This record gives sequence, C-alpha cells and structure tokens, in this order.
Amino acid sequence: MWTTKIKETKKEEVLKKMEALNQKSLERVVSQRALQMGSSFPCQICVVGLLCGVCLTSLFLAALTSFGSFEFAGISFSSTGFSPRNSTSDFLNDVTSTDCEFKLKETEGWVDSNQSEMKTDDEKTALLYSAWDAILTGSVKGERKFLKRFGLNRSSVPNAPHLYNCKMSARVNKRFDTRIKNESFPPWTSWKGLLDTYPASAANEQLRYFRHHTMSEGAYPPWITGSDEENYPLTRKVQRDMWIHQHPSNCRDPNVRFLVADWERIPGLGIGAQIAGMCGLLAIAIKEKRVLVTNYYNRADHDGCKGSFRASWSCYFLPETSQECRDRAFELLADKEAWEKGIITGKDNYNSKEIWAGQTPRVWGDPWTYLQPTTEINGSLLAYHRKMDRRWWRAQAVRYLMRFRTEYMCGLLNVAHHAAFGKEAAKMVLTSLPKDWPKEATNNPKSDMEEFVWASHKPWIPRPLLSMHVRMGDKACEMKVVEFEGYMHLADRIRNHFPHLNSVWLSTEMQEVIDKSKLYSNWNLYYTNVKRQVGNMSMATYEASLGRETSTNYPLVNFLMASEADFFIGALGSTWCYLIDGMRNTGGKVMAGYLSVNKDRFW
Repeated sequence: MWTTKIKETKKEEVLKKMEALNQKSLERVVSQRALQMGSSFPCQICVVGLLCGVCLTSLFLAALTSFGSFEFAGISFSSTGFSPRNSTSDFLNDVTSTDCEFKLKETEGWVDSNQSEMKTDDEKTALLYSAWDAILTGSVKGERKFLKRFGLNRSSVPNAPHLYNCKMSARVNKRFDTRIKNESFPPWTSWKGLLDTYPASAANEQLRYFRHHTMSEGAYPPWITGSDEENYPLTRKVQRDMWIHQHPSNCRDPNVRFLVADWERIPGLGIGAQIAGMCGLLAIAIKEKRVLVTNYYNRADHDGCKGSFRASWSCYFLPETSQECRDRAFELLADKEAWEKGIITGKDNYNSKEIWAGQTPRVWGDPWTYLQPTTEINGSLLAYHRKMDRRWWRAQAVRYLMRFRTEYMCGLLNVAHHAAFGKEAAKMVLTSLPKDWPKEATNNPKSDMEEFVWASHKPWIPRPLLSMHVRMGDKACEMKVVEFEGYMHLADRIRNHFPHLNSVWLSTEMQEVIDKSKLYSNWNLYYTNVKRQVGNMSMATYEASLGRETSTNYPLVNFLMASEADFFIGALGSTWCYLIDGMRNTGGKVMAGYLSVNKDRFW
C-alpha cells in the first residue's frame, strides 16, 4: 500500500486563516454595511479603522504563514501557478508562502463569492488542481473536508486524465501475474486490459474456448509493448519463457531448485549497479535451471514500504516468483541437507566474475548477433556495442524484474505526474466542462467503452516527451562528463526533425544543471523537487543526505518516466543510462533511438 505524509494540521490552519482573512471579501462586506449605516463622520472613522486593522493583521499573518510542498513517501513535489513558460521550474521548485496564497486565494475567493460568477479560468484551474491534489494526497476524511470547504462534491470533480487508477492497476497486474487454476498461464490473451472480463463476452462459449486455447498455447505476456520489430530480438518470447521458468506449477516438486540472494549492499554501490548484479544472478539461475528468489533489499528498508513489503523488491515491483516458491525457498534455507545436495544455493556459491561478467544464457540462441543498435554518438550510429550479448541480456532481465509496478510505485508516479502536469491537465479538462462549473456539473455514468477499453490506456502526459539523464559529479572518475549545454544541443537536434517537441523530463543529481535549465525558456522542463548536489560530493554521500526513502523513490520515478518517454538523451558511460536504454529497447522504443553525449566506457 502506498501512503502519504501531508502536513495536515498546518494545511488546515492556513486554510482557516485564509478563510477568515480574505481581504477582498471583508472589504466588500464592510463596504456594504457602511453604506447602510449612512455617511456620518463617526461611522466613517470606524470603517476606516477596521479596514486598516484588517490590512495590518493580514500582513502580520502573511509573514508568519509558510505553506510547504506536500511529501509522498520521502519525495517532495510541489507546484506553483501558471507562467508564460509553463515549465517545471514553475511547477516543481520549492513552494513559498506567496505561491500558496496564490493557489488558495483563487479557490477561497470562489467560496466567498458564491453569489457571483467565477471570474477567470485561472480560478477554475486552481480549484480543479487543488481538488485533484486533495483526492490524490489526502485521506478519505481529508478529501471530504476539502470538498465540503470549497462547495464541491466528489461527482462534480472530473477524472484526472494524467493519473493512474492505481488500485485497478494493482488488481489487473496481480491477475496477469497469477496462473489460472488448471491452466498453464495467467489469462494472457490477444486482448488488453479488462476487455476479457466484459460480462457479455465471458458468457460466450466460443470466446471462452478461444481464451482457454490461447492460454494453453501461451500467449505473449501483456507487459511488452510493440511488435518484435520495435523491441530487441525475441523479447516477447524471452519474457514469456522467463515467467514460466520463474513460476513452476508445483514449487514443492523435489526437482525444483532455488537460488536465494540478497541484493548487493557493497558501500557506494548505486541502484543501477544493484540491478545489474541481480541481472547476473538471474542469468545464473536460468543456466542452472533454478528459480531465483530475491531476499533483503536494503533500499526498500524504510517506513514507506509497509509490512511484508519492507526491505523487499516487491515494495516497488511484483515479486520475481510466486509466493509459493518464495515460501518453499525460505523453508529450505534452514535445511542443511538441501544445501549439501544443491537443491538451494546462495550468492556466496558464486564468485564476483560469474555474477557481474558471467556468460549470457544461450537458451534462446544468440539473437544479439543480428541486433543493430540505434545509438548515436557524434552524429553517427554505432555499428555494434561492446559485449552485445550482455547488453541484450540485461535489457531482458531488467524488463522482467520491473514487469509490473505495485500500487505503491504507481502512487509515486501519480504524485510526480500531478506535480508536473496537473495544472496543464486541469486547464485542458476545463475546456470540456460546462461554462458554469463547478455550479453546473455533469455526472454521466461510465460506459462500457470507458470501463473495459479505455481504462487500459496510459495516463495523459505532454507528448512528445524527451527524457534526459544528466550524469556529472563523481562520475568524472569513470567517464568523460559533458556539461548541460551538450545535452541541450542534442535536444535541439531532435527538435529539428520533430518540431512539435517542446517538453523535457530532466533527471540529474546536480543543482548546477537545474539552475542552467532555467535559461532555456523555449523548452518546457519538468523535474522532481529534491535536494541536489552542489560540488563534487560522492554519490554515496549525496544519497545519505537525502535519506534512504527519498534516495530510492525519486530515482525509480525518473527511471520509469525515462523508459516511457518518446526520446532519450544520456551518457553511454552511465550504468543508469545503460539500464534505461535496456528498458526502452524492450518497451517498444527501439526506433526512437538513443543519443549519447559521450562514447567513454561503452559496454
């Protein structure tokens, strides 16, 4: 489950103060009362004195009031009002008290003037954005209080097109990752999403036979996007075969063997290196016909991951194997005979060379030999990558390990989407609402098309979207680092061919890069709002300064945003970019290409 950490008390205090001290409303009320009382000099003196008092009090409270950004599982996201640039530096930078007053005064102003019409579209945009914000980040009780305070009800708030339905996604993902009783596979068919649950088709005998036949034959898994030509060779077959390997029908069969391994915890090792190490262990498990079972994951050992999900990869992504196999493997950990017979092995059974540079599984032949990279350096495509087999395998392994997100990970993405794209989405949605919204609101029931077909569509984000990972800092000891200007030069090159490209999702650990990004007013730049490095501190020191929860959550958000962007710019010398490229090349993005700022240490 994903949870929120919102400064509820502070939020409520600010709202109450703003309600009590809405200066325009008080001026209006006092002015009306003054006219009724007449034009006597004593009355005028009283009115002037009262207005001066209100002004002084408002200034005093404004100096004391500070309304910060909301926090979600260790990541801070915040947003400010619209500006001509409409960029992320406007959405995701620290929120000052002035920013907060801008947003709240717009919505409060609507409540205080219920008798008059909403004057501007900006006021409606701020109200809709705030309503989505309350629904996304608040408890049910908090959501109700917010809606009541602003004169809204849940049915009058339209769906947010930029957000996932995380509860529904979690149910669908679990269903697609669980073998149906008496079947060889989960309900993988040629249909996507919820379409095969449509009641009318479920009652159709011919369709039921078709589903049974398709599942028996083993349709391709639903987490692969695009055709074979849009992915690395054999991606769909490899993903299906890996799922079968990792999900034996009977985990207690004496022929089923296991490899149980913690995630790497070597000091200074980043998330990318940890994932690369686990890809190596998965390769060993495939070659030795063992089921890989991951154990302790230090980066998930924080308060955001609850219950059994704490310290587990399954806090962020569905487990690599079934719960039955995990239970059986952990039973065998205490069985001395099982160790002696080789029924179970651990990471200590293999040396570092086998884990980090071992042979790629040959189960599927050698499809990397006819792989043409779509990576460009200095205006030329690479003919091949060094260690092409390892590149192909790690792409397959990371795709499998991240095949389905948990509800918690989905929630992290939602908060990032809302902070970055929420106001644009609100402005867009308002164009289709009644002119007098929220006084006049439509409450149409969901149609079958919306529930069973469109529900599987991904949320709206501004497209085309370019993802850019700028790696600098201590990476200079491993590769040639390139200044931000070099990345933006490549961005301009992409836009020369795709002139409708305006949006960039920027991920970086360097504050210098964020500062420079504000100079590019002809781009819409989005980024997460976390503390960044100043100077050349080590990555380990930087992550320690953020804390475990934040230093894990925000990179994973950036990773998934990069994997789904339309274009990508990175550095071949970065392991993180290496893995992002692998996710993209098993996610239908082969023909989008990868522009690299350097050619150092390429794999």
